[in-house]
Amino acid sequence: MDNSTPLNHPVDLPAAAETLLALMHAQAEVARLSEREQLFSSLLVSVNAVLWAFDWETQQMIYVSPAYERIFGRSAGLLLADYNEWRDSIYPDDLDYAERSFAQVLEKGAMEDREYRIIRADGQIRWLSDKCFISRRDSGERLTVVGIAEDITEKKQLEGELQRLATTDVLTQSSNRRHFFECAHYEFEQARAQGLPMAFLLLDVDDFKRVNDTYGHQEGDQVLQRIAESGRTALRRGDVFGRIGGEEFAAVFPGCAPDMARQIAERLQREVQRLSFQCSERSFGITVSQGLTNLREDDEGLEALYARADAAMYQAKRQGKNQIVLV
Repeated sequence: MDNSTPLNHPVDLPAAAETLLALMHAQAEVARLSEREQLFSSLLVSVNAVLWAFDWETQQMIYVSPAYERIFGRSAGLLLADYNEWRDSIYPDDLDYAERSFAQVLEKGAMEDREYRIIRADGQIRWLSDKCFISRRDSGERLTVVGIAEDITEKKQLEGELQRLATTDVLTQSSNRRHFFECAHYEFEQARAQGLPMAFLLLDVDDFKRVNDTYGHQEGDQVLQRIAESGRTALRRGDVFGRIGGEEFAAVFPGCAPDMARQIAERLQREVQRLSFQCSERSFGITVSQGLTNLREDDEGLEALYARADAAMYQAKRQGKNQIVLV
C-alpha cells in the first residue's frame, strides 16, 4: 500500500463551522421574527380600536384588525369579502356624512376624528371616532387608505350627561334659566330673519308661598315638578319651556300665530287646573297666572317680549289670578 495516498478526503473544518454558524443565526432570526409576530398579534388583539386598510381602486377592505368583530359585532370575513358590510353597519342618519367625509381623504390626504354611529348586529347603537389617511400615492402603486376606528360611546354618553346637567333644571327636568334664554334668543333671531310669528309666555304659580308654608317644601317641590310635566304635555314639539325662577316658568312658541298661542296657553291652564295633590290626608289644587305676548314688527330684541309678558302676568295676578292676560 502506498502510504502517500490519503484514504479519505480531509474535512474543511472552517467552512463547516461557518455554515453551522449561519444556520444557527438563521434559526435565531426565524425565532426572533416569530416572537415579534406573536407579540404584534397579541397587541392587535388587546387594542380596543379597529385598524383597517382599504384599496381605493378595487373598493375592497384588504385588512381589518381583530377588534372589528368585538366593536362592530359583525364578521370580519364578510367585511373583507364585501365592503358594503361597512355601509350597512352605519346608522342611517349618519351614512351620508360618513361616506362624504371618507371621500374627502382624496383631497385632503387625511381625515381627523370623524364621529358617527354604527348599529351592531345585536341592535346596539355605538359611537365611533374614525381617523384615516392615504398611505401610498406613488405612480404605479395602488391607492391605499389606512385608518383607526375607536369606540367612543362612553365618552359621548358622558358628554350628553354633562350637557344635560348644564342645561336642565335639576328639580323639574325642564330647561334651566340660562339654557331657556339661549334658546329663546335663537328663536327670536330666526323669527325676525324669516319673517315668522312667535309668542312668548310667562307663568307663575299662584300663592306658592302658602303651599310651602302649609304643606312643606317637599310638597312645594312636587307642585313644581307636576307643572313642568303639564308644560311638556300641553306644549307642541319644538316649543321651548323652562323654569326661570323659583315658581316661575316661561315658554316660547316658534312659528306660532297669536290664535294658536292663545290655545296652547289655555290648554296649559286646564292641565294645571286638573292637578290634585295629597298631603297628610288633605288634598289641594293649584292655579297659575299667565302673561302672553306675540312678536311685533318694532320688537328689537327678546327683552321687549319678556317685559310685556311679565307685565301681563302681574296684571293677571292683580285681576284675581288663575287667568291668562294677552298683550
